Amino acid sequence: MKFIRFGQPGAEKPGLVDASGTWRDLSGVVADMAGSTLGQDSMRRLAALDVASLPVVPAGTRLGPCVGGVGNVVAIGLNYADHAAEAGLKAPGQPIVFNKHNGAISGPNDDIWLPPGSAKLDWEVELGIVIGERAFHVSEADAMRHVAGFCLVNDVSERAYQMEYEGQWVKGKSYPTHCPIGPWLVTPDELGDPQGVDLWLEVNGQRCQTGNTCTMIFGVAHIVSYLSRFMALQPGDVIPTGTPPGVGMGMKPPVFLKPGDVICLGGRGLGEQQQRVVPSPLA
Repeated sequence: MKFIRFGQPGAEKPGLVDASGTWRDLSGVVADMAGSTLGQDSMRRLAALDVASLPVVPAGTRLGPCVGGVGNVVAIGLNYADHAAEAGLKAPGQPIVFNKHNGAISGPNDDIWLPPGSAKLDWEVELGIVIGERAFHVSEADAMRHVAGFCLVNDVSERAYQMEYEGQWVKGKSYPTHCPIGPWLVTPDELGDPQGVDLWLEVNGQRCQTGNTCTMIFGVAHIVSYLSRFMALQPGDVIPTGTPPGVGMGMKPPVFLKPGDVICLGGRGLGEQQQRVVPSPLA
């Protein structure tokens, strides 16, 4: 199944995409696509619904983030060897873990804000894992039982804040609108093998990133199991899993985003996003 959230920011309702591509309203069935709604029992009940009986979402309605009430965005860095190479960094022996503030989450087609004075705003197309069941010290063999589904993520990054300021990467990863997720939360049975997903990203119509999750250094099951050794992952947590090569800072010379730029990105089975870069409203 493919689940969505639609409506104005902060007032999104849950929905799904039926077999014909029509958006259906789930707000009469569940309060949100968040928390306990993402668990296995709830997902089985949703899968048994008579989808054709659900109201149709009006055309032109905004799509919000595909998961609500996200407590944590726990991301994996340098998870493609060729991306590590373009960044001039050694491929890691263990997953590199960092956080994005959950206030960075935005809808898949919302504008991306350029921070005041920012000169190194970059893009990263990623496969995102959405946790459905609490995961704490889970084995790799059992890890997928704790996954509600997957989504497309643009891990927007301000490279000066990330690489040139002292401290951790979180400062360069957490500005509002710098974590578009969606359009869909795709269940594992709908997506198929998460280690065979084509990913792509274009800026102003020019292809920048082309990759496949088969070249991830650490796969989905390993990432969930690994993280669960250090934290109790909660329903609704989102885990961006790293990006293939083609980011702006890896180009020669580097290329970064500016106001008016349009980013389009997508993944096999995950749908597509489109964002326009605009000055931060606080600038």
